[in-house]
Amino acid sequence: MKIAIVCYPTVGGSGVVATELGKHLARRGHEVHFISSEPPFRLRGFRPNVAFHQVDTPSYYLFKDAPYLLSLANKIAEVHRHVHLDVVHAHYAIPHATAAYLAREMTAPDGPRVVTTLHGTDITLMGQEPSYAGSIAFAIEKSDGVTAVSEHLRRLTVETLGVRRPIVHIPNFLDCDEFRPAAPPGLREQYARPGERIVAHLSNMRPVKRVDRVVEIFARIAREVPARLLLIGDGPECPKAWQLVREKGLTERVYFLGNQDEVVPLLSIADVFLLPSIQESFGLAALEAMACGTPVVASRIGGLPEVVGETGYLLPPDDVDGMVAAALRILTDAAEHDRLAASAVVRVREQFCADRIVPRYEAFYRQVLG
Repeated sequence: MKIAIVCYPTVGGSGVVATELGKHLARRGHEVHFISSEPPFRLRGFRPNVAFHQVDTPSYYLFKDAPYLLSLANKIAEVHRHVHLDVVHAHYAIPHATAAYLAREMTAPDGPRVVTTLHGTDITLMGQEPSYAGSIAFAIEKSDGVTAVSEHLRRLTVETLGVRRPIVHIPNFLDCDEFRPAAPPGLREQYARPGERIVAHLSNMRPVKRVDRVVEIFARIAREVPARLLLIGDGPECPKAWQLVREKGLTERVYFLGNQDEVVPLLSIADVFLLPSIQESFGLAALEAMACGTPVVASRIGGLPEVVGETGYLLPPDDVDGMVAAALRILTDAAEHDRLAASAVVRVREQFCADRIVPRYEAFYRQVLG
């Protein structure tokens, strides 16, 4: 098949999964075309069967904001006319699925089929905005096939937007050859002294991730056991986190590591992973931590229960006391830590590896193609 992947190029779960999906499809012999404003950050170097097409949005003095949706639709149509795409896989309803729909109409009657994957923000935030809800519902209804990354998100989409089109649940996944416990010799000693525990958090540092709550939980952990905190990622909440770390006198105990291409080594040296979000339609960062053998303490919200299962501790988002107690139990009880770590690795390998999930997308494409 000839498949176009339309996604955001920036750091975030949807961009990561879309890029990994395209890479795995290419390895399986499909011709994959990435279409975005710039190369996705996980798409590095030459790869057989992979092409990248950049969307240019020229400025025009009459437009206050550049019309990216129209430029994207035009680029998708242009690529289709050149290579005759079978499927355009849009990650997010707007603008990507909307642009794919326009491109399909522009190239009718032999336009490509449109598959849309819902990742969460398009429903949990934008879908509840009156300015966007109608457009999102339209893009979903006009797609030839729709998937959601969690059963929770599938149900929420139907409840929020009232769409009638069937939505198939296909979860996010990892390359399990890459995501496995792998702590390089000496790395742990770079961040922690002997006897100290390591707590980690990984996200794009948006408000819904509640990085300030991560710092608050860690401050209480550090009063009970010697510990260090690794904050992996970057985003709008970083300045607030910096300020809170200074106020609590934790400057020497907290590492702001920014965006990292390789997170496996960092997650592998962590003893517990914190994710006290107020919204998570799936929770890819939790899955990555689990694959590296790091027990998770997270909010019992959205799709996280489907990801974590019984391999970690899930608590109400505002239960700081419970999260602190759960983290301390993992950090002070070696048997409990090892039990959770082992079960997390097994859960990932049994349910969320690419070799289990990518064939489900292939089967869905064939179904959509009829």
